[in-house]
Amino acid sequence: MTMTARSDPSTVSVVRGGVLGAVAAAAGIALTATSGWLIVRAAERPVILTLLTAIVMVRAFGIARPVFRYWERLVSHDAALGLLARRRTSAYQALIPLTPARLGTRRRSEVLTGVVDDLTDEVEATVRVTVPVIGALLAGSLVVALTTALEPTVGAVLAALMVVVAAICVVAARLETRSLDQLLGARDEVARVAALATSQADQLQAVGAWPTALRWLDDAHTGLAQATRRVSLGRASAAAGFLIAVGGAVVTVAVLMRDLDASGPVKALLTLTPVAASEAIAPLVDAMRARARARAAAGRTRALLGLEPAVRAVPPPAVTDAGCRTGPENVAPRPTAAGSEGSGPAVPGTAVPGTAVPGTAASDLTRWGGSNGLAALVGDLSTAPDIALHGVTASWNSQGPHLGPVDLDLPCGSRVAVTGPNGAGKSTLLAVLARNLDPTGGAFTWNGVDVSGLALTEVRDRIAVVDDEPHVFATTLRNNLTLAAPEATDADLLAGLRRVGLAPFVESLPHGLDTVLGTGGRGVSGGERARLGIARALLSRRPVVLLDEPVAHLDPPTARAVVADLLAEGTLEPSRTIVMVTHRDEGLDLFDRVLDIADPTRTAAAE
Repeated sequence: MTMTARSDPSTVSVVRGGVLGAVAAAAGIALTATSGWLIVRAAERPVILTLLTAIVMVRAFGIARPVFRYWERLVSHDAALGLLARRRTSAYQALIPLTPARLGTRRRSEVLTGVVDDLTDEVEATVRVTVPVIGALLAGSLVVALTTALEPTVGAVLAALMVVVAAICVVAARLETRSLDQLLGARDEVARVAALATSQADQLQAVGAWPTALRWLDDAHTGLAQATRRVSLGRASAAAGFLIAVGGAVVTVAVLMRDLDASGPVKALLTLTPVAASEAIAPLVDAMRARARARAAAGRTRALLGLEPAVRAVPPPAVTDAGCRTGPENVAPRPTAAGSEGSGPAVPGTAVPGTAVPGTAASDLTRWGGSNGLAALVGDLSTAPDIALHGVTASWNSQGPHLGPVDLDLPCGSRVAVTGPNGAGKSTLLAVLARNLDPTGGAFTWNGVDVSGLALTEVRDRIAVVDDEPHVFATTLRNNLTLAAPEATDADLLAGLRRVGLAPFVESLPHGLDTVLGTGGRGVSGGERARLGIARALLSRRPVVLLDEPVAHLDPPTARAVVADLLAEGTLEPSRTIVMVTHRDEGLDLFDRVLDIADPTRTAAAE
């Protein structure tokens, strides 16, 4: 749900912070002016009792200034951090339907910069722009009004100072905007090279390219330093202009005081007022620069998160007041193995694996909602649904279909290999099955239910995907596996590793499951990496496993061994569906069916 500015608690907190900042700034102005009056008046050696009021005021303003400033910092930063947490959460939610179809052409560093640095710059504007502007307007207006009441000419000078500072802010914002593109480009380059060097450290060292990578990183940092210096030059120029403006205002007021018919303490008070007022308006220059950065960051964030999703993201199931997800009151009786119906309707809210509900529309499922209703329609998390594609076409962009039309039936427990030349649409088919890409035509159903009407998370929770280069995190073997099965015991992990033929690998590790893998740890071969990815998929206990070229980079004997271990009796539950995309022949005879996607009409049954 998107919060409106009126209902967003951060908006109220930011305004409150601005008011507190104005009070702190006003206290600072009053402190400086009153202190000047007190010093000059005390130099005249009056009766001490005549100074008590000023002394108490100086003490009160001196205490109020840091107290209200600290209070403002607490309120405004709490609002900014809360807003940043909500924006980051919404950004990740927006990225889910974009991944991976719409983010494939973007570098990881670009996405990382967008959801980290750009969002931070955008949200920081609430503290660096809104709060200072509110404080400066309130405190500045108050001091101009009070000074005008004492001496109109001094009030006019202060008003002119406000106008000059506003002009400096505009110039500072333009300078910031001009140099910002170079700075952001340099920052992105540092992130890109750093991501490359850290993720491919072992490979770079193996081929002797590590010094080259370090040189790239040094060059990127040099470019960032140069861009930062250009930005700093603009900021220094704006700061110098501000100080010159304040100094000019002080000199102007001092000249006016020569002809003013007033006491010495009053003249001191009025002369120091521009200096005191500078505290309230000084943050405006930084605020306008921050606003320029926030606007640029907001544009990049919109360009990233505003992409058209490749999949229809149905809202997750509703939760009732009792805390239970809603589901259909009755579920069609489940057919028996012989095809006859079971006796009586299913119990409401009970998962009925494999039940087909012909004619169920997306609107029906949306009306029912709930994981109970979904389990009754497409099966629970332990049983694969009956998947069917009829005349399915799909495309990554508007330039034409990259798949289809394809007809493919995947009953529960299917073992299917998909082959074809490069560019035939194998990975596109897998993306459709994984709900990473919606079909542009045809019908894609689970147990007769249109998949586009199901909640995206509910469907993806039933699918495990293994690509051609499973990522090995630079941590222990245990952590690499529990990422897919957080509640798995060591016995579960070892059993999963044995099922994919990694028992000798585990026995060779010096610390067993606690051995660190990847960068800085024990190296992992291509075959071990492929088996580790499959082990993660099996440990996740998801009923549908999709493999995208898992043996693409392995030698023929190792490739066949990996496929054989995957499909060996006892490795997979009978209710699990396996679809493997490959352009190689190793292990194809072990599958139930082999689909040649280049000629979908020709489907071979494996011997």
